[in-house]
Amino acid sequence: MDEKNWWRDAVVYQIYPRSFADSNADGIGDLNGIRAKVGYLRDLGVDAVWLSPFYPSALYDGGYDVDDYRAVDPRIGSIEDFDALVDALHAQGIKMIVDIVPNHSSIHHEWFQAALASPPGSPERDRYIFRDGLGPDKAIPPSDWGATFGGPAWEPVGDGQFYYHLFAPEQPDWNWDNPEVRADFLRTLRFWADHGVDGFRVDVAFGLAKDFSADPLPTAAQLAQIKAGPDHPYYDRDEVDDIYAEWRQVFDEYDPPRFAVGEVWVEIPSRRARYAVPTSLGQAFNFDLLRANFDAVNFFRIVDENLTSADEAGSSSTWVFSNHDVIRSATRLGLPPATPENSDIKNSQGTTWDRDRRWLLSGGTYLPLDAEAGLARSKAALAFALALPGSTYIYQGEELGLPEVLEIPDAERQDPAFYRNAGLEVGRDGCRVPLPWTPAGTSFGFGENGSHLPQPDWFGQYAVSIQADDPASTLAFFRKALALRKQLLPAAVDAHFAWHDSPPGTLHFSRGEWHTFTNFTDAPAPLPAGEILLSTAAPADVAPPNTTIWFR
Repeated sequence: MDEKNWWRDAVVYQIYPRSFADSNADGIGDLNGIRAKVGYLRDLGVDAVWLSPFYPSALYDGGYDVDDYRAVDPRIGSIEDFDALVDALHAQGIKMIVDIVPNHSSIHHEWFQAALASPPGSPERDRYIFRDGLGPDKAIPPSDWGATFGGPAWEPVGDGQFYYHLFAPEQPDWNWDNPEVRADFLRTLRFWADHGVDGFRVDVAFGLAKDFSADPLPTAAQLAQIKAGPDHPYYDRDEVDDIYAEWRQVFDEYDPPRFAVGEVWVEIPSRRARYAVPTSLGQAFNFDLLRANFDAVNFFRIVDENLTSADEAGSSSTWVFSNHDVIRSATRLGLPPATPENSDIKNSQGTTWDRDRRWLLSGGTYLPLDAEAGLARSKAALAFALALPGSTYIYQGEELGLPEVLEIPDAERQDPAFYRNAGLEVGRDGCRVPLPWTPAGTSFGFGENGSHLPQPDWFGQYAVSIQADDPASTLAFFRKALALRKQLLPAAVDAHFAWHDSPPGTLHFSRGEWHTFTNFTDAPAPLPAGEILLSTAAPADVAPPNTTIWFR
């Protein structure tokens, strides 16, 4: 592996720490639980682990409300446990990427507590975004904007001022115009790099720079008409380039240089590419396939656009179908395609976002689910992505074919998106349910004393121990695919990428001698001649429906 550019073609496995493995029987996953499963990660064949937040947190938003950026939540472990985990991963040739949350802190962060204890106009308040209320008694919020998780985006503090929060009120946004904020995050980057971290996943990377100087601020209706970019008050402003240029200087202090991948929900590839240039983070998440209907036309356009964009940026593209924020791919791809009739959100890629929320809210009754087809499509999509130039990001449980969990009682839900948007969505807990390691036990092997989110009775059939012994299992397929990819990749990295003619509803591309053919339809398709290396379904003289085949 090229130590400097390892991330360009890596397979990265996302771990949601509280739901991976529990070593001390408290129902919460922890660092030592992850360390005990390093052999599993090695056998799976991943190149890197992305660790979602493990910092001290009141868990208002699953750990994305950070109390202290340079510490470990005692419920998850200690800094010594973290160092031991990094050493264990590195010993197996696996890199470590950690989540960093720079858009907002927790209300319990010492700097926010200092801001509340200080008067308006103070240096302490300038680290966050405070603004005077409107009206004679300053009791009206500075604007009528809504927060992402529901409710108003401005929270009063009782002295005529409000603070801004893009997400929950327990997550106040940082003021990135403040030099103290910038300097403190550089310190945080160095802290974790000094502890052996190889890279960072940057939460809400496109939202840090803000301009709230307009007086009055635009109304919510006006804001909805402003596209992300230079004119938007807080999404994808040009000033983020300066922030990440400073970060890049820190990354380049290390040998090999650290890298980062930005969470960038920006639809224009050229705008997204700014985050991926060598003078910035290095890589940016491409969520286009995650939001697209499973069809050849969409996949062709998305791949073509993003490979071109990555090439122009001097980076590599990223391919992702699941993460901790979205419905699991094995379920999503089993639903009928998004259409104007079942989705309010329409774009050129046929987004599934709104359709999925409606389906979850209905308890799975809004649209029929074809679970068998969903699993087949998710495997086909993953094999398609693994063969493309760039990095593939896998979410824990994806390798088991885990579907979304619907059977979570309201009283046991944790996601603020559910509590603040009651009646509009059920939140993201269904993809965060702790993993099943064994077919029985109080938590299917997750720990010895239950799990922090309830696991359904059917979870045991997806257990790692069952799939590990079944050569026809989804886990066995993932292991085979990742191992074969390692063999094929060295010759493919510098090979020419080319599309080939194929029947309607299919795609065929090659990287040197490595050819990939995907049948996106529900009917068999003619299969190109060649030596089959891998298939997501048993091939005959045709490509089965919803199947990807590697051949040469």
